[in-house]
Amino acid sequence: MTPLSRLTVRRLRSICLRASFSVTKGKIEVAEGGTLFLDEVGELPMPVQAKLLRVLQEREFERLGSTRPIKVNVRVIAATNRDLEGAIKNGTFRKDLYFRLNVVSLVMPSLSERCEDIPLLANNFVSKYSKKCKRKVMGITPEARACLAAYGWPGNVRELENAIEHAVVLGATDFIVLEDLPDAVIEGRRPSQQGTPKFYHAVIETKKHLITDALKQVDGNYTKAAELLGIHPNNLHRLIRTLGLKERCIDR
Repeated sequence: MTPLSRLTVRRLRSICLRASFSVTKGKIEVAEGGTLFLDEVGELPMPVQAKLLRVLQEREFERLGSTRPIKVNVRVIAATNRDLEGAIKNGTFRKDLYFRLNVVSLVMPSLSERCEDIPLLANNFVSKYSKKCKRKVMGITPEARACLAAYGWPGNVRELENAIEHAVVLGATDFIVLEDLPDAVIEGRRPSQQGTPKFYHAVIETKKHLITDALKQVDGNYTKAAELLGIHPNNLHRLIRTLGLKERCIDR
């Protein structure tokens, strides 16, 4: 072995020795004194759920390979698109962890429940991907816009964004036309709504009628009206503002 080789080996051993004593902080430890966001918490395997429960209850954890507990003070925000109550019944999510996380719950309605948001989101994505793809796209034709409003969007906003990116990339004119949209979106429209440019406006008017009628039935009680409509009271207030309805009634 040459002196250079021996030197290289010594240096490598030294680096490995220093690395073995170095400490890399994990996400929980880094979030000390701040906020830890747990996305897709419903996908956590059961063993990890047990460890997370301990962190939430005892406010402490142990580093990998260590037996010394470390105290931690973090605010935890968790998000999921799964039905956690259903997951509890199926045995894939811990009931005690669910109640520990479910201190303040915010329900985000799906895109199919917010048809009035589709044009705003679509226009934003058109602007975003026009710049990214260096194309001059001026907007969306009424026929294509009606198709977007008629589709159910099971993939929510992400699917809408992908559809607009698809249309911008493949489009050949200054406006996104129906044919530019993905086949799944075009073919996924409900039959009664295909080829109906006024569908979006019909949806808006139907929502206004349903909300107004529900409020009349319960003498203006928002909580009871939301229950009749099958939506969260916060969503009802948001819809009233978005649709331009006046909030004349107060909970009683």
